[in-house]
Amino acid sequence: MNKKETGNLYIVATPIGNLEDITLRAIKVLKEVDFIAAEDTRHTLKLLNHLEISKPLISYHRHNEEVKTDMLIKELKQGKQIALVSDAGTPGICDPGEEVIKKCIEEEITIVPIPGACAMINALICSGLDTKEFVFIGFLPLNKKNRKEKLEEIKNTTKTMIIYEAPHKIETTLKDLKENIGNRKIVLARELTKIHEEYIRENIDILIEKSKGLKGEIVLIIEGSDKKKENQLLKLSLKEHYEYYEKMGLSKKEIIKQIAKDRNVNKNEIYQKFVDDN
Repeated sequence: MNKKETGNLYIVATPIGNLEDITLRAIKVLKEVDFIAAEDTRHTLKLLNHLEISKPLISYHRHNEEVKTDMLIKELKQGKQIALVSDAGTPGICDPGEEVIKKCIEEEITIVPIPGACAMINALICSGLDTKEFVFIGFLPLNKKNRKEKLEEIKNTTKTMIIYEAPHKIETTLKDLKENIGNRKIVLARELTKIHEEYIRENIDILIEKSKGLKGEIVLIIEGSDKKKENQLLKLSLKEHYEYYEKMGLSKKEIIKQIAKDRNVNKNEIYQKFVDDN
């Protein structure tokens, strides 16, 4: 690693669970940089101890990124070589690393990616769902209005979608998905590369039940919308449409709600038609 007037920022991917999932190049960089900017210094210290690396650590997270970004830029301009790591996986994906990366680009400081583990890619390739085209959504918004808009986007997207979620929020998220996109294929991946690694490939009702009490970081892989199938459903009579979902095991209430979504009408209108028919 050559010293020069302006230092490099190395974006170093670290293991998402199994500590053996780190590249030789990542180890070399971590040994050679002047210091490491870490999302959680305690977490990173465990990895460094495992690798027998002793290096100064600087805390860099959501609550101090504005101040620490300026400090990192100053150090880089003075020729320091810095490695940026997140708690797990590739920095810049759903973590504060993206801010210092943007600032480095503005300041014409060289950014060097050191590839490695990434939870969303590993979950996707083992999901069994379409990998030709996919959309990474990250965490769903907490704001109700923004969340509703994002769920509507998910409903209409034909590409495979990837969501991150915390274990204590997964049941609520699955219920929101069921309400908005119906009984679509979803794969729940958790504890990737760890001893309790698990993939749950079930319909959404079973997923909701199995999600209770789950631990570990979770990735959801969601099947894209089948517009062709949706168009075919609209060609059915209301009775045929009802029978289609009835065969899936949905309750009358769920069927009426789903038919209303498919046809973009108020569910009371669909309910009334079934009442009139009876």
